[in-house]
Amino acid sequence: MQDSTPTSNPVVRGKSVAEIVQLHSAWLQGAAGERALLQNLTLNDIDISDSDLRKADLTSATLLDANLGGCDLSGAILAGCDLERAMLNGADLTGADLTAAKLLFAFLVGANLSETQLFRADFRKARMQHVRLLEASMNETNFAGASLTDAALHQAKLYDCDFTDATLERAVMFHTHARLCQFRNVRAIGANLTSARMEDCNFTGSDFSLSKFQRANLQRTNFYTADLRESDFREAQMRSADLSRANLSYARFGGAVLQSADLRGADLKGAREMTSEQLTQALTDNRTVLPNGSRGPYMRLSKAERPA
Repeated sequence: MQDSTPTSNPVVRGKSVAEIVQLHSAWLQGAAGERALLQNLTLNDIDISDSDLRKADLTSATLLDANLGGCDLSGAILAGCDLERAMLNGADLTGADLTAAKLLFAFLVGANLSETQLFRADFRKARMQHVRLLEASMNETNFAGASLTDAALHQAKLYDCDFTDATLERAVMFHTHARLCQFRNVRAIGANLTSARMEDCNFTGSDFSLSKFQRANLQRTNFYTADLRESDFREAQMRSADLSRANLSYARFGGAVLQSADLRGADLKGAREMTSEQLTQALTDNRTVLPNGSRGPYMRLSKAERPA
């Protein structure tokens, strides 16, 4: 049980947090010491930056405004932990359990969350520039309004996650597998989704201009009114994708599969490497701007697939 002492210098079971961290470090090294067990404690505003807390147990701890910058929390248990506005810049959370953790407005710039378990975690409005989420498993996690500029999400798995209004500029998502995720109104200029699987996801109103989608699986994905100017869709699977009213001007489509893709009202002016077969298999209407600048619907042999 935590003693009744100021949060700035808390005492837990007769020991200061500094002593607990020191004993934990000894335990990690196999020397005399003990594992840090800080479950259900309130440690608001505490500063334990640059501490070695690998495999520590902070289940359901409250750490509002705490400074954990530079900490090694790899393999730690942070399930149910409340880290609202906490400082975790440069922290290593590789393989940590963040199930139902709350990180609203938290600072995770340059943090490493690779191989983490993020089930129903809350990162709304978090600052996560340059964060690493390689091979992370994210299920029903909320990133709405978060800043993930230059984030790395290689081979991450996302299911039913919400990135509404988030920033993902220059984010790298090689081989990322996302399903039923919300990317509405996301700003992601220059993102790289090469070989990603983004099935049944919603990109309505998002800005993914200058982005790379080569060999990506985008089947049944919704890009309604999205800005996809100068993006690269070469060899992408786009069957039944909703691209209606999207801006696809000067995008590349070499080898892309557009069967039943909805291009009604889309702007394809200057689109490159499109074929007559692709446009014939897709849905176009009199609002579609074709690659040569004329309005559709596309008619076979019209040569409107060739940019002007």
